[in-house]
Amino acid sequence: MFRKRSVILFGTFLFVSWNAVLVLLLWSRDAAPQVENLGGERRVLPVGDVVQDVLKMADAFEAELERQKNILLEIKNQKLQQLFPRRASNLSGATPSAPAVIPVLVMACNRVTVRRCLDKLLQYRPSETLYPIIVSQDCGHQDTAAVIQSYGAKVTHLKQPDLGNIAVRPEHKKFQGYYKISRHYRWALNQVFRTLGHSAVVIVEDDLEVAPDFFEYFRALHPLLLSDPSLWCVSAWNDNGREGYVDPGQPSLLYRTDFFPGLGWMLLKDLWEELEPKWPASFWDDWIRQPEQRKNRACIRPEISRTITFGRQGVSLGQFYDKYLKFIKLNSEFVPFTKLDLSYLKEETYKQNFEKEVYNAPIVTYEDVKQGQLKGQGPFRLQYSSKDAFKIMAKTWASWRT
Repeated sequence: MFRKRSVILFGTFLFVSWNAVLVLLLWSRDAAPQVENLGGERRVLPVGDVVQDVLKMADAFEAELERQKNILLEIKNQKLQQLFPRRASNLSGATPSAPAVIPVLVMACNRVTVRRCLDKLLQYRPSETLYPIIVSQDCGHQDTAAVIQSYGAKVTHLKQPDLGNIAVRPEHKKFQGYYKISRHYRWALNQVFRTLGHSAVVIVEDDLEVAPDFFEYFRALHPLLLSDPSLWCVSAWNDNGREGYVDPGQPSLLYRTDFFPGLGWMLLKDLWEELEPKWPASFWDDWIRQPEQRKNRACIRPEISRTITFGRQGVSLGQFYDKYLKFIKLNSEFVPFTKLDLSYLKEETYKQNFEKEVYNAPIVTYEDVKQGQLKGQGPFRLQYSSKDAFKIMAKTWASWRT
């Protein structure tokens, strides 16, 4: 660190000193005709020669300024690399020499149906090298372990070593499963980032089935997550992605959302380094949605989900599955996301387009919608002024209430 600061200070000093010398040289030149002594004979130089001399020095001065500017730019890039290691390469225009490795972390416990999850991941995985599959198993369930091990070298099988109960308040004994899940996540993510040394990961629960373009989706959005500090995750899930509530004709449509979707999501190592020291003992998914964690950052999510859940049994005892989750539509059409222009998802561009679309839409009332009095194809703008008003509207259309 001291050496880098010395280089920066030396570069700045050199820049200022050189320019000061050049300015002094220019000022010291007399505008009057110069006199040259040739063998005792004095000859007056034409004023034009002096002008040409000054112009040459000015050209040299300009060239040196450009060189010093490049030096300062290089120093600035080095400083950015120190402060923002994941974004400095993007700002300097550098491109990686090889595609990034994006592992998939499958969180498993005691469901032998993890086979369905793994079969789809392996079916759609385009490269074993670029997308290693890591299965982290909690619970110590032998039948589930046998299923995972049956895949041999196709997956990496990790086993969470601490299987004991967690000391909780008496009123939280019924939530023991949520405490164990949070402990497992912490251990597994530490294995991925610190032990195995990966810089990004896609987390998938053992009861998720993925879409054909699952890997393509995350591959395309990985650079955006790296370069945009207003983003903190990419999710394959749409909480409102029920059949009939999504546009089947727009499988390539993506959104920014303030709500953390989960259920197949990508995060970077630097986010884990931020969250791990304060990782909660339980209910990690509720905790991560709090403003203190989100910090006004957004996630990317699709119009049509790239994952669905088939696991009715779990710590939530199916309370959400029967009512919501089983109706989510899974995308079936492969979208070549890596060949699409996704710059519309950048914060400022997205904000401008979003506001334009919203405020150009005609305003309608709740009664207009309820009584079917909408005119035209839409879209329409329905305004609400309170959380309760939103709940009423959301319940009316069976939308997921958040």
